[in-house]
Amino acid sequence: MPDMTLIMACAAAYLLGSIPSGLLWGKAYGIDVRKEGSGNIGATNLYRTVGRKVGVLTLLCDSLKGFIPVLAVKLSALPADHAAWVGLAAFCGHVFSLFLRFKGGKGVATALGVFLALSPLAVLIALGVFLGLVYKWRYISLGSICAAAVMPPAVSLLGGSRAMLLVTALIAVIVIVKHHENIKRLVAGTENKFKA
Repeated sequence: MPDMTLIMACAAAYLLGSIPSGLLWGKAYGIDVRKEGSGNIGATNLYRTVGRKVGVLTLLCDSLKGFIPVLAVKLSALPADHAAWVGLAAFCGHVFSLFLRFKGGKGVATALGVFLALSPLAVLIALGVFLGLVYKWRYISLGSICAAAVMPPAVSLLGGSRAMLLVTALIAVIVIVKHHENIKRLVAGTENKFKA
């Protein structure tokens, strides 16, 4: 019999994740970010097209969409593995938003929020990879892809549960697949470099 509490928690997390923070922040400044820059609703495109402040606010909001539902489950009496599935639901809400006809962002910031609540030490490892690569080559996409790839082994190394490892691997795969256009540009040498 399905666990109705888990189903309800995942549904709520998905709806929270579906809120298109970047699109809403862009519209607050009179810009539809889907028609600007890369066309993505994530923090990097907001940073480039609207400004640093809005980019940071988008990053914060998108991260909180992943962090809050996972933390809520961890602080509740629900089984520990429920937090991982709720995190996956929040992440999927961002990437496949109900409010954007099941389209959305690439999920990096929301994944960050999920992972911060699930395994903060693993995030430190992935963050080190991200910062090192961005510092060296100035490609946010490269840093994001490699940080996502590092998360599953980091979680495994730190003794994460089977559910946590599975969810981490699923999120990592989706993040990498969502960056397929960036990967093509990286290979072609046409990817935009980050400018602080």
